[in-house]
Amino acid sequence: MHPKLKLKKGDIVKVIAGDSKGQQGRILQILVEKEKAIVEGINLISKHTKPNAKNTQGGIVKKEAPVHISNLMLVDASGNATRVGRRVDEKTGKLIRYSIKSEKKEAI
Repeated sequence: MHPKLKLKKGDIVKVIAGDSKGQQGRILQILVEKEKAIVEGINLISKHTKPNAKNTQGGIVKKEAPVHISNLMLVDASGNATRVGRRVDEKTGKLIRYSIKSEKKEAI
């Protein structure tokens, strides 16, 4: 059983630890089993590729490697890195995520 992750695809996140500390990017993919996320432009690695139909030249390609969820923090609408809270909305009865840092507690 895996813990419920509070980040999801498309969120803007800030890296709070590691080589890419301080950088921001959009989540492209969440790897739930490994509790990791692939973030656009963050944790780039050089992958050596053979020539193929898609890339006839081959060579070295830069691509994003997964970053552990614990090293990422959500950026809210006002541009601040914040923790994420979850609660049931009284009007709709749906679970909404909100910024813990901002006093408004607006939905993210």
